[in-house]
Amino acid sequence: MGRHHCAVGFDEDITAYYDRGEEHGRLRSWGRLEFVRTQELLARFLPPAPAAVLDIGGGPGAYAAWLAGLGYRVHLLDPVALHVEQARELGVTASAGDARALPFADASADAVLLLGPLYHLVDADDRMRALAEARRVLRPGGVLAAAAISRFASTIDGLQKGYMTAAEFEQIVERVLRGGGHANPDRQPGWFTTAYMHIPDDLAREVRDAGFSLAALLAVEGVGQWLRDFDDWVDDPARREVLLRAIRRVEAEPSMLGASPHLLAVGINP
Repeated sequence: MGRHHCAVGFDEDITAYYDRGEEHGRLRSWGRLEFVRTQELLARFLPPAPAAVLDIGGGPGAYAAWLAGLGYRVHLLDPVALHVEQARELGVTASAGDARALPFADASADAVLLLGPLYHLVDADDRMRALAEARRVLRPGGVLAAAAISRFASTIDGLQKGYMTAAEFEQIVERVLRGGGHANPDRQPGWFTTAYMHIPDDLAREVRDAGFSLAALLAVEGVGQWLRDFDDWVDDPARREVLLRAIRRVEAEPSMLGASPHLLAVGINP
């Protein structure tokens, strides 16, 4: 896998996917809507700076760097060595580690971000371990922000990007719809890697089962996912606010949640 590798025991297909380095710029390019909306939601629910935030599975550090710039005390943990290096290059305090066994003391954080682990831990027991660890390190009243990929995201992505015309991709989609498991064993370029994709209600249930009080279950991209000229909307301040207001109005509508590629559950540690 080249000079970069998995810093801790982790799925080789996932590591190979992220070792390509494409995640570093994704949130500034075709993932801009996800980034803008996640920033908006974190700003809404996180305690004020200088609260202590643990960004678990934080990738190359886009959110951690943004939060640090706002005055938060942030530590990023990620299982992929390349991500840890890239985060440090942004000036983020970062180390290698596993969401299922956090190297942090009990009740040591005001907020925990799980913006990737719940969809790369395909086994339900592993997801519950990650959620339990997040709760362990949170102080009473601390905030959990846990992201998931919708069960229907591969259908949306496949149609928008033309992947669905490949019989192999359509078989992947059918497998996802049956049980949530996504796999790309041939490591086809452009296709996502090993993941678990949630039904919205199942994400809410997992967060509650871990002992959190569910404060919100929201669409991230929501109706904004269907824009063809997203950059034009975001680069124009007035149109950007119109777009964000449109997404907010229906961000919690149960009948529309699954149509958003990403979901965000916000939990409070009792």
